Amino acid sequence: MADPSVRLRNRNRKSSAQRDPSPPLDDDDHPHQDPDSRTQLEVLLESPEANMLVVGVLTALAFALRFYKINHPDQVVFDEVHFGKFAAYYISREYYFDVHPPFAKLLFGLAGWFVGFDGQFNFENIGDSYTENRVPYVGMRALPAILGSLTVPLVYAIMKESGYGTVIAAFSASIVLFDNAHIAQSRLILLDATLIFFLSLTMYCYIRFRKLRYSAFTPEWWGWMIATGIFMACAWGSKVNGVLTVVAIGVAVLVDLWDLLDIRKNPSIEHFWRHFAARAVGLIAVPFVVYLSFFWIHFAILTHSGTGDSFMSPRFQESLAGNELLMKSLELRYYDTITLRHKDTKVFLHSHPERYPLRYDDGRISSQGQQVTGYGHADENNWWQIIPTKALPETGRGRIVRHNDVIQFLHVTTDTYLLTHDVASPLMPTNQEFTTWPRNDLSRYNDTLFHVYLNGAHEGEPVKSKSGYLRLVHVPTKVSLWSHREQLPDWAFRQQEVNGDKNPMDRSAIWYADEIISAGDGEAVSARNDAQQVKAPKPLGFFTKFVELQLLMLQHNAGLTASHPYASAPINWPFLLSGISFWTQNEGQKQIYLIGNIVGWWTCALALSLYVGILGADLLAKRRGINPIPVAVRNRLWNSAGFFLVVWFIHYFPFFLMSRQLFIHHYLPSHLASALVTGAVLHFLLSETIEYPISIAGHSTRRRPRQWAELGTRGPIIVVVYFIALVIAFLYIAPLTFGTPGLDGEAVNSKRLLSSWTLHFAAKPHEQA
Repeated sequence: MADPSVRLRNRNRKSSAQRDPSPPLDDDDHPHQDPDSRTQLEVLLESPEANMLVVGVLTALAFALRFYKINHPDQVVFDEVHFGKFAAYYISREYYFDVHPPFAKLLFGLAGWFVGFDGQFNFENIGDSYTENRVPYVGMRALPAILGSLTVPLVYAIMKESGYGTVIAAFSASIVLFDNAHIAQSRLILLDATLIFFLSLTMYCYIRFRKLRYSAFTPEWWGWMIATGIFMACAWGSKVNGVLTVVAIGVAVLVDLWDLLDIRKNPSIEHFWRHFAARAVGLIAVPFVVYLSFFWIHFAILTHSGTGDSFMSPRFQESLAGNELLMKSLELRYYDTITLRHKDTKVFLHSHPERYPLRYDDGRISSQGQQVTGYGHADENNWWQIIPTKALPETGRGRIVRHNDVIQFLHVTTDTYLLTHDVASPLMPTNQEFTTWPRNDLSRYNDTLFHVYLNGAHEGEPVKSKSGYLRLVHVPTKVSLWSHREQLPDWAFRQQEVNGDKNPMDRSAIWYADEIISAGDGEAVSARNDAQQVKAPKPLGFFTKFVELQLLMLQHNAGLTASHPYASAPINWPFLLSGISFWTQNEGQKQIYLIGNIVGWWTCALALSLYVGILGADLLAKRRGINPIPVAVRNRLWNSAGFFLVVWFIHYFPFFLMSRQLFIHHYLPSHLASALVTGAVLHFLLSETIEYPISIAGHSTRRRPRQWAELGTRGPIIVVVYFIALVIAFLYIAPLTFGTPGLDGEAVNSKRLLSSWTLHFAAKPHEQA
């Protein structure tokens, strides 16, 4: 039996919680405000009428700023070259590949279809004209503008649902409302506005769900939890870093479950497992099904061959209508003469009569054998004949090259066999050199043998041109034929090195037969094509496609390591040290430069530091037996503001671990979370605690424990002053946000608030003098 006092305490907590809207992760002693302690101004500001008025003003301003001159420029801007193009592919149903999940791009495709875009404009280059090509781009830009506008009242709602007053909620919303970076990003065909909107919606729904923790398993409780899961999947499906939203909610759920495991609050372990199962359904199973549905729609629409074919496996490509592999893929037969091509670098396997030098630049001695290289152009020296190592029938399917066969490659123009041996390659001493050996000399027969391994094949499956992705593994030494982008010196005509990789399963050691030059059985290749009548393969299952695409997305996202002039390090982002040039127009000297509102960003950076300092100081004081912060105030700092800090940290810190290209717009989700933290810190700094007497049974009075009061008259005044500062900073940078009006050199320099901002058309020092 549970302790009666525990049951009584839980019942009291439940009844009080139902009366009080508490912060998202609060437990006990949520701060109550005595009605008698509130000023007339505070009563007015917290009225439903005032709340509706504030929401209306914030929303109207958000729409006005994000739709202002949204038709300018009428040219492709920054990454619209990618995401506008992907929308066009959905309309034309041509398969494409991208590192980001498809949800936001599906929305762009839907918006384009709705406003009459025919998908024929290809968004090839920044600066291409929409007007000349009759592209209804304003309708497509309207989608992120709407979502970006709705994010502002969502920020307000998050603060209100977390127990903060109208003034503080409006303060946090204003930081996002007047932020130049959020506005610029929301006016273009880009993914971030969608991601940030669904991140905000996820946070709002989770807070509503947590506030019902004492009404568990009611329809409303289930509704808000499932809504959290759905919108979390939408954030995840909008952009690859949307998975951080999943992690952030996951951390909050783990904290929640840890609290439920406390025997003092929940004696029944069965009750804990019931909660665990419910969250597994609502916050794991439901989001995953929703996330899968985005890819199901993606594959269902993109059924035709397109630019993304070459990224996918042959079986995947053959499932697309009009794909070259389906139409031109032929079975290879022994004695066919073919060209072999490296999958990653696209060079042909090549050889020529010239030999490796006796001694390389580092002093190593070579075999002086015939050079084998990678060559990027069609040439007769790319021709290799497939030689069998087993008896063949005169005709029939017994002459087909199959998975797991052992073969030789004869270089046609020099009549030599492909060979590798335990000699270091020219550029990589750890890898083996490839060379060739005379056909009539059988002394090194074993060194010319290669196993043919067809990717994903079963025993005896035929090898095909175009679609047969191969690993050619040397029989004696077990190295794979491999190539990389580094070029050999002048003695090899600056051609690409080919060598033997000692890791035979290296994902980049993949080749394919690009073309059958001549058929080994004497018939014409065209006749074989007509006779073969390749049948369409069995369609790939959804999960096979899904897994393949997920692995490729992760691989290519990690591979985005090339330098970029506007890339920046995460440590710089909160301080707004650099931005991104989105678009420039020399005539009129107009430009769009993605940079935030310096007042808002620096305030958020300061607030984050203050928040961590306040919690650190409180922990130190508690260790010495001092309690400078009342329990109710501490609960709000740790739980409500702590939830915002978790969201900020999880959307920010992982970028320090990435080696890919990074830009300041990756910080925008964290900036939104930091605006919420800033509101919580301002509430802490401006509020005050009070004591007042209460009567007990009408006979005596005592001092009531310290309670949390609202902001008084100081708060609104300070927020209004800060609001004005935000507006001034926003207007000052606005020409760089909207790309109009044009600025001369001196005007551009005046907008360069930090010397690290790389603005175009700035006046040179001597011009300013």
